Amino acid sequence: MEILAAYDLTRSYRDAAKICGVSHNTVRSYVKARQEGAQAPVARRRGRMTDPFLPQMASWVEQSRGKIRGDVVHEKLLALGFTGCERSTRTTLAELKAKYRARNVRVHRPWTPEPGLWLQYDYGDGPVVDGVKTVLFVAWLAFSRFRIVIALRDKTMPSVFAALDRSFRLIGGVPTYILTDNEKTVTVEHVAGIPVRNHQIVAFARHYSTSLQTCLPADPASKGGAENAVKIAKADLVPQDTNLLPKYGSFAELDAACEAFMEDVNSRVHRATLEIPKDMLRVLERPRLHPIPATPVTASFGQTRQVPPNTPMVTFEQSRYSVPHTLMGQMVWVRGTETEVVIVHVGDTGPIEVARHKLTRPGTPAIIDTHFPPAPAGALERVIRPTNKAEEEFLALGAGAALWLKEAAAAGTQKIRHKMERAVTLAKVLGTDEVDKGLGAAAVHQRFTHEDLLSIVNTGGGARQNTSTTHTVTDQGQWLSQGTSGWANFGTTPAATSDEDFEGAIDEH
Repeated sequence: MEILAAYDLTRSYRDAAKICGVSHNTVRSYVKARQEGAQAPVARRRGRMTDPFLPQMASWVEQSRGKIRGDVVHEKLLALGFTGCERSTRTTLAELKAKYRARNVRVHRPWTPEPGLWLQYDYGDGPVVDGVKTVLFVAWLAFSRFRIVIALRDKTMPSVFAALDRSFRLIGGVPTYILTDNEKTVTVEHVAGIPVRNHQIVAFARHYSTSLQTCLPADPASKGGAENAVKIAKADLVPQDTNLLPKYGSFAELDAACEAFMEDVNSRVHRATLEIPKDMLRVLERPRLHPIPATPVTASFGQTRQVPPNTPMVTFEQSRYSVPHTLMGQMVWVRGTETEVVIVHVGDTGPIEVARHKLTRPGTPAIIDTHFPPAPAGALERVIRPTNKAEEEFLALGAGAALWLKEAAAAGTQKIRHKMERAVTLAKVLGTDEVDKGLGAAAVHQRFTHEDLLSIVNTGGGARQNTSTTHTVTDQGQWLSQGTSGWANFGTTPAATSDEDFEGAIDEH
């Protein structure tokens, strides 16, 4: 419309073009279309050098979830025959990324929480007190925006239990749901995207009649209230260059600062609700909270330790202490006194003291012999396990082959694999049972050359003809020489009658 208005004013294609900043040919095309009663022409899109490669570029953007870099895409395009410059690649890639983000943008819907339902908590890095870094436990009631900040020395299970119990007593009740991160104190692992809860936190939630929920991993937006509360608490409580706070002389000073911070933030009008949080808590939310159990879950048993699945030892203050081996893979509680370390396990019948040790120093473990089971018999005995097809074929001959392998290896026999292959070939000619008996006899008499095996098989197992008792090989731990009854008719077969004939039959096979 501006082009046509400029032409009606000047009646000149070139003058109208100068006014509108376009080409005079463009003005002529618009005027001609108006005179003919046709639709105004649209700008033609010129092709780009990247157009033939758009499908590949779009596929790379989808596969990388919009994270692939322009230099990487340009390098891939050059390998496909692209002759343009990197600027052309980056321009097209930027458009594809913008379209991908538009299709996959995360839309946040405002959340309207109900009173008494949700409590969120998270952790923040606290200040250093007495040379030890502390932790800030920050909880947030979603409806009233009431904030709780508690200083902790660590994030172990007893500390978390104590902080949650104190939070419940500060707000005057227990909410229906508790939302937090996937800390090891809450979620042990994820199986197919499903969080596996720590059994201790499940027992804690059951004791307080609440339900513990966790947000998606690496998704702080799902509990944004607690994240913002942590950010504000750290900005006001942790000494930094921006706030010029002095260092805390003791843990008690930090605890007092947290109390003052809670009183301050909960007494001001919140910008989202335009209400005072502690007033909303008292009037609207506290009546909807569940009663607090009279007996809290105590952390007096000490710190939790996971007993390794293969050794019944736990670590407490850099020293190691033994526990009964029946507790391997389970959780125990460890606490120390001035002279002793006490270990408690909570089972189906309740807490039970399972061990008590004298204090020891790092590097010298405290061990009670009865905590370890007796060593199994034959623990150092090697177990034969075939690792390839040739070994499987040889060991498939029978128990005699297994005994021959163990004895030959112990005697340092050379070219043992070659002799195993020759024995398998011989078994295909003479039969598996006969060769297995010969291998068993060779192992008993310590004869490990291939000629020895042929001789033993040819002479009926190397046993005396007048032997009245025939011993049968039954396992790998007990071996005796074989009798000759199985070889009574061996010489009547036309197969071979000498060592040379046996070797010829093997080569022919």
